[in-house]
Amino acid sequence: MMDKEKIKQGVRLLLQGIGEDVNREGLLETPDRIARMCEEIYGGLYEDADKHLAKQFTVDNNEMVIEKDITFYSTCEHHLLPFYGKAHIGYIPNGKVVGLSKLARTVDVYARRPEIQEKMTTQIADALERCLNPQGVMVMLEAEHTCMTMRGIKKPGTKTVTTVVRGCFKDDYEKQKMFLQMVKD
Repeated sequence: MMDKEKIKQGVRLLLQGIGEDVNREGLLETPDRIARMCEEIYGGLYEDADKHLAKQFTVDNNEMVIEKDITFYSTCEHHLLPFYGKAHIGYIPNGKVVGLSKLARTVDVYARRPEIQEKMTTQIADALERCLNPQGVMVMLEAEHTCMTMRGIKKPGTKTVTTVVRGCFKDDYEKQKMFLQMVKD
């Protein structure tokens, strides 16, 4: 579990390290605020994504299912700065589907960890493959990284796009094209 006292100590040290007075009025409660914030934005570290995909429903139709524009917020593990964007998930069922909100919950579990976008994309695809055993999965994330927009190269508006393609999507470029077209519409 999360150690709030260590977080508070770390925040105090960081503030002192940048030359701030940790006893000034505006910063007195900041360590506690940051510790509470960490419980929320890093809560995915203590959550199993598979539990969201456990409740499934039998279907006769094994056509493509797409959930697009799932908003997510995550934290870059390299700079501890936010990255945020949209996740798009497509899968071809193998006789079973999952509730649509469960796809968004799965994205949230992985987003609420210190991450890199490439790993997060793979983790989402792995969870769907592991839990649903679909004929195929395609996951695409589009995100803006504040470690690129507010520091370093300073290129606001730049988007990073990552994809993972599995199963019947792997070599079927028509299915990939269909997914991408539906995501962009």
